[in-house]
Amino acid sequence: MDAQIAPFKNKFVDLLYWRDIKKTGVVFGASLFLLLSLTVFSIVSVTAYIALALLSVTISFRIYKGVIQAIQKSDEGHPFRAYLESDVAVSEELIQKYSNVVLGHVNGTVKELRRLFLVDDLVDSLKFAVLMWVFTYVGALFNGLTLLILALVSNISYLKFQAQIDHYLGLVNKNVKDAMAKIQAKIPGLKRKTE
Repeated sequence: MDAQIAPFKNKFVDLLYWRDIKKTGVVFGASLFLLLSLTVFSIVSVTAYIALALLSVTISFRIYKGVIQAIQKSDEGHPFRAYLESDVAVSEELIQKYSNVVLGHVNGTVKELRRLFLVDDLVDSLKFAVLMWVFTYVGALFNGLTLLILALVSNISYLKFQAQIDHYLGLVNKNVKDAMAKIQAKIPGLKRKTE
């Protein structure tokens, strides 16, 4: 099953690591535009506006090609003929493959939630309770779309500037460790025991 999803994962990883800057820029820009649009308009309005924009482009291109063909007296035919004749049906195997993957994830999530809610392990259930308590505060501060926008921007930005961020995080970590060592050396009860 993993071999079936590997090409999709490779393309996704290529996008996240900015291996093709143009594709990543287009995907990032379109995703950010969509999420920002959803914060202002309803999903019905956003869908309608996207469909109208796409129709405006395709109708304009079709009219433009028709005028050019009339002026040049050529018979090239419909400019989207290749796309109209291509097979766009989704195969049953493809649906089966992805539904099996989704089913595996759903079943794993349901089992984990059952384990957490029925307190199979007290420590894990308490950790989950604390996480949900923290999420109540996060939910009070942000709505879901804001969190999606922040996640998109932070993921794309972090992976683009990962080397610089890791360098500065290493410096901060070193300074914190040095400061903690100095504090532990100054306060009598906090010295670490050497073994």
